[in-house]
Amino acid sequence: MTTQQLVAEIQRKKSFLCIGLDVDLDKIPPHLLDTEDPIFEFNKAIIDATHDLAVAYKPNSAFYEAYGVKGWIALEKTIDYLNKNYPEQFTIADAKRGDIGNTSTRYAKAFLEDMNFDSITVAPYMGKDSVEPFLAFQGKHTIVLALTSNEGAFDFQTKEVEGKELYKQVLETSKNWKNSENLMYVVGATKADFFAEVRSIVPDSFLLVPGVGAQGGSLADVCRYGMNDQVGLLVNSARGIIYASRKEDFAEQARAEALKLQQEMASYLG
Repeated sequence: MTTQQLVAEIQRKKSFLCIGLDVDLDKIPPHLLDTEDPIFEFNKAIIDATHDLAVAYKPNSAFYEAYGVKGWIALEKTIDYLNKNYPEQFTIADAKRGDIGNTSTRYAKAFLEDMNFDSITVAPYMGKDSVEPFLAFQGKHTIVLALTSNEGAFDFQTKEVEGKELYKQVLETSKNWKNSENLMYVVGATKADFFAEVRSIVPDSFLLVPGVGAQGGSLADVCRYGMNDQVGLLVNSARGIIYASRKEDFAEQARAEALKLQQEMASYLG
C-alpha cells in the first residue's frame, strides 16, 4: 500500500484507527478455546466486526511466537485473511526487529515478502545498516522506534548526546538513509508534549502512535500536536478494543469501542 492509498482510506473512513491484535489466550472468550485455532478465530471475528472503522491492523509477533508453531500459523492465517478479504487495510508486523545486514534482510523477507505485511516496526539502535535492508523492499514501509510510550523510554531516548536528545538524532539521521521516503516512526501517545518537536523534524512522515486508551494517552493531544496536512497519524488501540468483553458478544463490544474512537477521530478530521 502506498502512502497516498493510506491517506485515501483515512479520508474515506474518517478514521486513522489501527487495531492491535495482541492475542493472549488467557484473555479471550473461553468458548473460543474449543475451536481448532482459537487465536485465528478471535482475530477473524474482531476484524470482521471492525474493518469498516479501522484503516490498519497491527499484530504483535511476540503474542504469536509465544505459542510456538501454532501461534506462527495463526499469524500467517490472520495476515492471509486480511490480505484476501480486506486488502484496503494497512498491515503492520509489530516485530521490533533490527540487526546487521543479512540478518535484517531475512527478517524483512519473512514479514514483508513471505507473509506480505505492508510494514514492520524496527529498532534503530544498531544504525543505518540494520534498517536499510528493510527499506530495500519496494512498496513496503519501515516503522522506526523513535519515542516510545513506555516509562523506560526516558532511560535513553530523551537523554542528550552532544547537546541533542537521542530520539531527535534518530529522526534526523534516518532521513538520510536510502529509501527514507518509506520510513514511518513510532511516537507514543503518552509523550504528547514531544509531538511538536517530532513534527519539526519529520513534518511529512506518518507516525504510529501507541498508548491511547489503556496506557492513558490523549487522542485530543495527539491530534493537536501530531496531525499534519495529510493526517499523518495511525493511532493504535489494542486492549481497549479487543478485550472489551470475554463473552460471546466480544466482537460486538469490540466494534462499539472501535466506533467510539472512530467517531472522535472523525471530529478531528472535519
